[in-house]
Amino acid sequence: MKNNFFYLLCLVPMLCFSQEQNSRYTLDVNGFYGKILKHTEEISQFTDRNPNGIFLSLNRKTYGEKPWQSLYNYPDYGLSFQYQNMKYDALGHFYGLYGHYNFYFFKRNLMFRVAQGVAYNTNPYDAKTNPENQAYGTHWMPATYFMLNYKKENIWNGLGIQAGLSFFHHSNANLRTPNKSTNTLAFNVGAVYDFESKEPLHYIEYKDSVRFTEPIRYNLVFRTGFNESDLVGSGQHPFYVVSAYADKRLNRKSAVHIGAELFIYKYLKETVKRIAADPTLTVSPDTDYKKAGVFVGHELFVNKLSLETQFGYYFYAPLDYLPSIYQRLGLKYYFTDEIFMGVALKTHAAKAEALEFAVGVRL
Repeated sequence: MKNNFFYLLCLVPMLCFSQEQNSRYTLDVNGFYGKILKHTEEISQFTDRNPNGIFLSLNRKTYGEKPWQSLYNYPDYGLSFQYQNMKYDALGHFYGLYGHYNFYFFKRNLMFRVAQGVAYNTNPYDAKTNPENQAYGTHWMPATYFMLNYKKENIWNGLGIQAGLSFFHHSNANLRTPNKSTNTLAFNVGAVYDFESKEPLHYIEYKDSVRFTEPIRYNLVFRTGFNESDLVGSGQHPFYVVSAYADKRLNRKSAVHIGAELFIYKYLKETVKRIAADPTLTVSPDTDYKKAGVFVGHELFVNKLSLETQFGYYFYAPLDYLPSIYQRLGLKYYFTDEIFMGVALKTHAAKAEALEFAVGVRL
């Protein structure tokens, strides 16, 4: 139950879309056929299979009622349901629910979709019944997909077509091991239906006559969650991260970050004990498992949501357990200009370490 609560929290940022008086919706259905990409030897036996599945997506169009819509060329936002057959019994099937944005380019003929949500896997790792599945250690997991499509709407009576490439990432972010994850690259093709195709869509252009500016702001963030070491069956442990950073808005879309943070991962405390017990290693049982780092980052603002990307370096890490460079990719939702919550994935290159849930204040 504890894990399910945290997974459901993943849905909060993506469901917090603004409500607008005028609504216009489209529905698209896409089938896909792809290949699992090899990124580690532990999943190499799965890469000769070709997963397939279907997407069903409801999209809310924007037309410039709010300034951010014009700034991003009138994107859509909505919800997607995904079914994916991994074509390998050990990997099972996926059912996913996502929040997404559709961004448009080249006279709105090219669509790029970014989606984040929660997926359910039907056959995760089990030491007795499914030891072959080294990719997923849990039923529930955060999931991400990207879609790049040629899209032509309203060709006939509201019906249109789209086709392109999709990329799906499924990983439980070390909430429980094993967690080697899978990445699927797929070709997709489908149809789109505009429920109000007979009504013309008039875009409102926003012209910013005043240069946007803000002073440097200071942020305090508390992040927490649960994770597990790479040793299968070692148990879940809580972690706590305290971050402080300054941000500077460059314009209405972007800000840059610089800051520092303290990491208290309880799983590393147990890892110290395990490593110290190995007579072939020279690690003291008194080694400090805490870490401290400095980081720089960027934040992309889309309405009350933002996409946060940070790159950090541990300047204090007595336990040499993971690389000294780390990354963070996350979503934030601003309840006010000062208060926000977020969810982020902290990684070391392709290796996920933690799914972080955050609350913060921007002073």
